[in-house]
Amino acid sequence: MNTVMLQHNKITLALHEVRPGTGRALLFLHGLGESAAMMSTLSVDWAGPVWALDFTGHGESSIPAGGGYSSEILMADADIALRHIGEATVVGRGLGAYIAFLIAGARPTLVRGAVLLDGPGLAGGAIHATSNTEITSGGNRTGTTPDPWALIELSRDARPPTYTTTFARLAVSGSGIADPIAVTCKVAPPWVEAIRAEPGVMIDITLQDALDIYAAV
Repeated sequence: MNTVMLQHNKITLALHEVRPGTGRALLFLHGLGESAAMMSTLSVDWAGPVWALDFTGHGESSIPAGGGYSSEILMADADIALRHIGEATVVGRGLGAYIAFLIAGARPTLVRGAVLLDGPGLAGGAIHATSNTEITSGGNRTGTTPDPWALIELSRDARPPTYTTTFARLAVSGSGIADPIAVTCKVAPPWVEAIRAEPGVMIDITLQDALDIYAAV
């Protein structure tokens, strides 16, 4: 895979070109504790170039010195990747599904459809934020990925349903696509249940069927 290194403040992000193509890009976002290498094994029919991003603290991307992970930090990772590859359809697995959903609302003109897949980190934590952690400074910091702080902090990241419905509405109003979100997940934490009820969210659909729809918009 061809790899491009991008800068997100002090973090170096690894963005991998899984395969070249012609037309709009497809961007893969991996699950909690996973990497772009895992996502690159997904078999999909897509004419354009296919890219896969390693989030901060995962894969070949670097690790922040003091933790401080949140879904919004990873959303900024995805934003930087989109600024490099341009308009794209985004496929996320687990935690990456949540980030794909957020970036669809935050950057609706760049994201031409977001497909959400089951995977690690889909559920997140309670709906109330917490700063509690078992890892202290100077503790289990090996410098290798996945970063233990990422695994703890991101698994506890709060996802209030009212917060997610706001992003669903932003995606619908800003994208110009009738149904900019496709939910293939079988697991349904509260945030997924909340967006399933929103206009503009496709449910009971497969990954490939969703991609076929988005390839045509």
